[in-house]
Amino acid sequence: MYVQRTILASAVLTALAPCAFAQTTSGQPVATVVVTATPFNAAEGDQILTPAKVLAGDELRNKLGGSLGETLSSELGVSASAFGAGASRPIIRGLEGNRVKVLENGMSVSDLSGLSNDHAVTGEAATARQIEILRGPAALLYGSGAIGGLVNVVNERIPTELHEKPSGVVETRYSSVDHGRAVSYSADATSGKVALHVDGSGRDAGDYRVPGLPDGDTLQNSALRQHTLGAGASYVGKRGYLGASVSTLKKKYGIPGGEGSRIDLDQTRYDIDGQLDAPMAGFEKLRFRAGYSDYGHVELNAEGGPETVFSNRSLESRLELAHKPLSGWLKGWEGSFGIQTEHTRFSGLSADSGESATVPVTVSDTHAAFLVEQRQFGKTRVNAGVRVESVKREPEGAAPRRSFDLLSWSAGAIWPLAKDYTVGVTASVAQRAPGTDELYSGGPHESTLTYDIGNPNFNKETSRNLELSFRKVTGLVRWQANLFENRVRDFIYGEVGDTLLDDEGKPGDELRERIFRQADATIRGMEAEISYNRHPHADGLSLRAFGDLSRGSLDDAGSLPLQPAKRVGFEAGYREGALRGGVSVLRALKQERLASFESTPTPAYTQLDANLSYTQRFRNADLTWFIIGKNLLDEDIRISTSVLKDVAPLPGRNITVGVRAAF
Repeated sequence: MYVQRTILASAVLTALAPCAFAQTTSGQPVATVVVTATPFNAAEGDQILTPAKVLAGDELRNKLGGSLGETLSSELGVSASAFGAGASRPIIRGLEGNRVKVLENGMSVSDLSGLSNDHAVTGEAATARQIEILRGPAALLYGSGAIGGLVNVVNERIPTELHEKPSGVVETRYSSVDHGRAVSYSADATSGKVALHVDGSGRDAGDYRVPGLPDGDTLQNSALRQHTLGAGASYVGKRGYLGASVSTLKKKYGIPGGEGSRIDLDQTRYDIDGQLDAPMAGFEKLRFRAGYSDYGHVELNAEGGPETVFSNRSLESRLELAHKPLSGWLKGWEGSFGIQTEHTRFSGLSADSGESATVPVTVSDTHAAFLVEQRQFGKTRVNAGVRVESVKREPEGAAPRRSFDLLSWSAGAIWPLAKDYTVGVTASVAQRAPGTDELYSGGPHESTLTYDIGNPNFNKETSRNLELSFRKVTGLVRWQANLFENRVRDFIYGEVGDTLLDDEGKPGDELRERIFRQADATIRGMEAEISYNRHPHADGLSLRAFGDLSRGSLDDAGSLPLQPAKRVGFEAGYREGALRGGVSVLRALKQERLASFESTPTPAYTQLDANLSYTQRFRNADLTWFIIGKNLLDEDIRISTSVLKDVAPLPGRNITVGVRAAF
């Protein structure tokens, strides 16, 4: 399989290489932020049918946390899991894990963060140019399993344009709550028609201080250390580009909770990206991408000895064609279609014996074709997408092989109610194949202190979603309100019981039994946001207020586990020349909607954050000095979406100071 796909990739790249690629030079920054993960490269404000948030620039730097989930946790409709400081994954509208796909530059991160909350996301926010949150039809381009949506971390590691002169950013920061030190950098340069890029980051943080404990007391085993390094190059010509990159990530972090376990993680990935403009009559561009990831992590016990070795090797390829508006009976339709393949080899093996511990060695193959289109009918814009997908899982040993045929589609429309006001409706059906762990788990998971038991006879999940949106899209004051309902047939979840087992699945006192089960579920919710003067380059006062809630329940069987709390928030910012500042307040209400096997509600909390920065010109660089305060009230914050909420609150008051140089 690897050989066949390597030949296919080589053939496509050989065909692209002789073409004369387009030479472009970088221009001045523009105010409009383009969402790269959509088929139409539209601006953020245009993503009505694909509700989107783009986090970039100063807003991204001020919200930057130690993990991707923490960075996005205050966005509309987005919360996060939390497993100490080392692991936190975005949760969109109450859906988590494999139902929220995480991408890096439009390609899967290919880690194991969707498998369990203690596994870290390898997409690194510290070196990102922007982070995109998407739902709706465009998500079908990247996987039927993205029922909740997707997050795309854009670092432009493979350059797509030439630069007139070298440019880059270097940042260093220090955080008080964990005595943490962090550095990140990226640089771009050009040699002839070859564009070059390099980026990296490093972070070293100790155990963080927890509110409510005597001064100096910290959450034991919450320290982490990580570093990343990436480099890429592209040949850029008159009609496109062709490039490649390589990157590495190494991370070691503790798992709070009293057992002293840690995770030692590393990943190496290789990517190829090429685009040809106007490849043939009637088409705007042809894009090919391929990526290979070698991911692994070892779960260590309190003595530092290895317990379980997880591995995931993945080869992914994508070929997309964007066509011009059609004529004839399909007149006016424009969009993209393409194919995607993925081949993975996953395992969770005992470090002592090398035999299957938690999950057996499983080879999975995915083949998919997708189509996303849009058209304007007068003042009404219509958007639709469809994806067909075949998934095969082949475990070693006696477990049965499974195959799933998936069909997902989405359609919607947006039309103006009056000047500056719009209303939109979207309906979608998305199918997801059960994950390898959900099918074949049968062993201890040390970091979560559970003994996991899957079911190889699970059916595919089918989600039916309906969303209604109202928006004011122009002017100083803008607002939006979204209502949604998501009915999921054969929803898969892990039920943690009171039975205690040992590492061999026999009665013991170490691990709680977690059995994966399947039942119908419904998730309902609403979101609302109003803002004033929120243009990214606007001087003066800016304001934002928002609220969101989602409620998930198993039909006739109580609430879904780990549901997010109802939240309201307020942000105020001010910008005048070189000076910028802001303050935000997030209020999360008490969360008492518990699954039948959950026992403790999550108390309410108020999180107060603030930031201040000043930019000055020094020689050929812009120096930005900044100070960021998080949880300034020093609240004991425990979040309902964390399985460790009773033993691992979020960090207490944290003051971060740093400097950023851009040239």
